[in-house]
Amino acid sequence: MKLKKIAIIAMVAAAVLAFLEYKGYIWHTSLFASGYEIRGLDASHYQGEVDWQKVASSGKYQFVYLKATEGHDYVDDTFKGNWEEAKKSGFMTGAYHFFSARSTGVEQAELFISNVPKEEQSLPPVIDLEIALDHPVEQIQRELKLFSNSVETYYSKKPILYVTYDTYNKYVSSGFEDYDIWIRDILKPPSLKGDSDWLLWQYCNRGRVDGIDAYVDINVFNGDQSAFDARFK
Repeated sequence: MKLKKIAIIAMVAAAVLAFLEYKGYIWHTSLFASGYEIRGLDASHYQGEVDWQKVASSGKYQFVYLKATEGHDYVDDTFKGNWEEAKKSGFMTGAYHFFSARSTGVEQAELFISNVPKEEQSLPPVIDLEIALDHPVEQIQRELKLFSNSVETYYSKKPILYVTYDTYNKYVSSGFEDYDIWIRDILKPPSLKGDSDWLLWQYCNRGRVDGIDAYVDINVFNGDQSAFDARFK
């Protein structure tokens, strides 16, 4: 009988913890990410209107990445306002492009460049690679590099690649060794193929942050304050 009660209590506790994590009140990955002192957010129109001053007032986050463009013809309608307000609020700010396999890298780069300001103090551009895995590897790698080369030439900053394990292993693990990697892993600490290192880690996709009414992604930088400053400031 006692064991049955213990089992019931354990099941209820597990259910409560699962509910709290699903709702973003807690994140088990925070335990793994607690050793990293530099944190940042990434946001898009999904977060709605953001009060960046309120976000900044917490003092918890130093950098922000904002969705700018997608494919060859989509511009996030919150990008311009988020870019201006996040910078005013003191964040190191960068832009990301959601890569598409339906248009060329050159076309996508042209859209990004026409919408993202060229500012020396901004973070490097990011290419968000979350495409399906059924595309020819050579084609995706070619278009990725065409996009990257165009953007690097214009901004004088080499893009960072945001990846899942699937897209990293399929398209990026070979041939992009000189690129910094931003990895998504909301279950455990990151581990890349071949013991490659990562620069940024998205450890939470349902964060609750004062100043943002929707869930938001939370990330850490792989290094201390001096390393962050040396790389980005």
